[in-house]
Amino acid sequence: MKTKREIVVMKFGGSSVGSVDKIRSVAERVIRAKDEGNDVVVVVSAMGDTTDDLIGLASKITDIPNKREMDMLISTGEQVSTALLAMAIQDKGHECVSLTGNQAGIFTDEVYSNAKLHI
Repeated sequence: MKTKREIVVMKFGGSSVGSVDKIRSVAERVIRAKDEGNDVVVVVSAMGDTTDDLIGLASKITDIPNKREMDMLISTGEQVSTALLAMAIQDKGHECVSLTGNQAGIFTDEVYSNAKLHI
């Protein structure tokens, strides 16, 4: 009889993915969870101070940034971390794909900077 595979959701904050070495370490943890027979979903934050840096750049452009554009800007930090982690996992010989929320089937309303999920 086949046992049911567990879905493990792993979340790593910015300091956990703050450097190439830390991303490689996260990749090893993810691979271990997968090797234990789990289906693994990983959520990562932007690397280190990336979000603060992006907010700082926006403040140099305008004092009152458009909320939609801020959401778009800030999400790029997570996209970088996601792609780099996927590359680190692939480099270790494992299959992996990075997805944006939209690509994963997660949608929000248009209340920018305070959106509600519509899955």
